[in-house]
Amino acid sequence: MYSLSDFDFDLPQDLIAQLPLPERSASRLLQVDADALVDRAFVDIVDLLKTGDLLVFNDTRVLKARFLGVKETGGKVEVLIERVIDSRTVHAQIRASKSPPPGTVIRLADAFDVIVGERAGEFYLLQFPSDVFELIEAHGRLPLPPYIEHAADAVDELRYQTVYAREPGAVAAPTAGLHFDQALLDSLRDKGVNSAFVTLHVGAGTFQPVRTENLAEHNMHSEWYTIPQATVDAVNRTLAAGGDIVAVGTTSMRALESASQSGALCAGSADTRLFITPGYRFNTVTRLITNFHLPKSTLLMLVSAFAGYERIRAAYRHAIAQRYRFFSYGDAMLLNRLSQNKDDRIKIVPDQ
Repeated sequence: MYSLSDFDFDLPQDLIAQLPLPERSASRLLQVDADALVDRAFVDIVDLLKTGDLLVFNDTRVLKARFLGVKETGGKVEVLIERVIDSRTVHAQIRASKSPPPGTVIRLADAFDVIVGERAGEFYLLQFPSDVFELIEAHGRLPLPPYIEHAADAVDELRYQTVYAREPGAVAAPTAGLHFDQALLDSLRDKGVNSAFVTLHVGAGTFQPVRTENLAEHNMHSEWYTIPQATVDAVNRTLAAGGDIVAVGTTSMRALESASQSGALCAGSADTRLFITPGYRFNTVTRLITNFHLPKSTLLMLVSAFAGYERIRAAYRHAIAQRYRFFSYGDAMLLNRLSQNKDDRIKIVPDQ
């Protein structure tokens, strides 16, 4: 039985990537195999996938979800939209000197007023005066992760968004997808690697560390996902033909596994609080492309469940020693599902 301290590690501050590389696909890729760690370039992903494999991407689009505002009393507030409920209503985090009671009017971005509704846990219901998405796009700011120290600029607005993003609703990017540019997608298609899409709107809770030593006591954050029938059909065809289901990022993984709890992938939309820790039985995904995650995070627990705890610890030690770049703008790993691995013995293969 694992506890929170089992997922802690020391990360040098200077390995936290603060800026994207000039080119999306210029990142490094750590290939984590059954018995070896191989240092590669991310573009090598074309060689590491087979004709007939299926890449599953999360097509969520990051909202400009951060606002500075002022209450009627003159008090300053910061608002981070967590989820769009309907065309005029959102759930949001509000940072203020005092918690605003229902009925409070807040002026956001010196452009429009919202009305505070009832509180739902750590979130507030906010009523917008007109279409939420239009106001967010026109007046909001991109919500970069808390470990990125600069304010979002025009470069971030382009690069903290996948090239295939189309369904607005996330407040954080599905960062494994940031490595793919159109040229790389074209190369994969030309090889016969297929693509499918899910939507999972990433919430701010993805950055929250687990705070209970007993993992069973952790209250997992909720996220909304959609699995199209076309994706279910593509997954079933791929598995029947012996291909791999390659989740691009932990968000795609979480959507696919949440919709596979019956044992088979099902189309539809739902909230998920699925908390994947070592011992979880994976039903759909066989390979995973993912960035390097925060200490004590649910995502580190997920990849440890998928590829094996000792294998991930070895991979992270190697990545730190080889100065891989960490977190949202950082480098990536290619992982195989634990059941495909022979054992936990690892050897290191130098740069190819």
